[in-house]
Amino acid sequence: MSHAVVAGPVPAAAPARSFWAWARPLAGVAVLAALVWSVGTGPFLAGLRLIDAPALAAALAIGAVTTVCCAWRWSLVAGGLGVRLPLRAAVAHCYRAVFLNSTLPGGVLGDVHRAVRHGRDAGDVARGVRAVVWERTAGQVVQLVIAVAVLAALPSPVRPYLPAVAAGLAVVALALALAARAVPRSGASRWARAARTAVADVRAGLLARRTWLGVVGASAVVVVGHLATFVLAARTAGADAPLSRLVPLTLLALLAMGLPTNVGGFGPREGVAAWAFAAAGLTAAQGVATGTVYGALVLVASLPGAAVLLVRRRPAPEPGDCR
Repeated sequence: MSHAVVAGPVPAAAPARSFWAWARPLAGVAVLAALVWSVGTGPFLAGLRLIDAPALAAALAIGAVTTVCCAWRWSLVAGGLGVRLPLRAAVAHCYRAVFLNSTLPGGVLGDVHRAVRHGRDAGDVARGVRAVVWERTAGQVVQLVIAVAVLAALPSPVRPYLPAVAAGLAVVALALALAARAVPRSGASRWARAARTAVADVRAGLLARRTWLGVVGASAVVVVGHLATFVLAARTAGADAPLSRLVPLTLLALLAMGLPTNVGGFGPREGVAAWAFAAAGLTAAQGVATGTVYGALVLVASLPGAAVLLVRRRPAPEPGDCR
């Protein structure tokens, strides 16, 4: 009877996971369908036709900088958690992850792959996964802080709401700090162990003296690189608005990319870009074209990851094989 109790919840949980696995990309498809219904396919096709060789070369260069910075940030966090990760290996893993994120639904499967792969290579899958989770979290936090500062300083459709957003973020940060101080130092419950592990991870992997400055600096460079690529996409798509007007719009679209409901990177990004461009006095079609160009540029910038994927899949030669 005890076996039946333990095994009972598993079949019920599996359909829920399966539902969300399908619901997230379907939400991205719904956004794209709504955009096609609203503005037609013209902006998507026009954006792709406008891409030229200089834009592709610039995207590759910017992508190299942001990928190396992501890899360095990951290496710092992993080292703080006690998992060795050489920078060269981290760069290869990150390129492969960016390529998988750009071509598979959800936008996070590449990061899941690198987390599990590194954890297996290091002999500690749990710690390897936590290193990627905290590295990605640090990047999102820095991006959010930069976004709030830029959107508060420059005109944008969301500027009137920034004081409330900033206050909400401050409350959340204070609540998290108080919760960390309230974590019990002992206790065998699953929650207590998980809370102690999380606090220890943040202290060692993110806030330690040898890591925090590098994590913040690398994250800031990554955000600037993504913004530069978005501005490049907007210029390629024909948007001639001044940077003071364009940067906040591209930043809003960049924030939308954090939603795991895209299809190969497309979906919420184009939807938010269409709304932001239209709200700022430009056109929704221009926002869609900009998001489309950005997606194509990011895909091209991630192509070294396809090469890494192919090389890693090549079987190793048998001993004594001189081919």
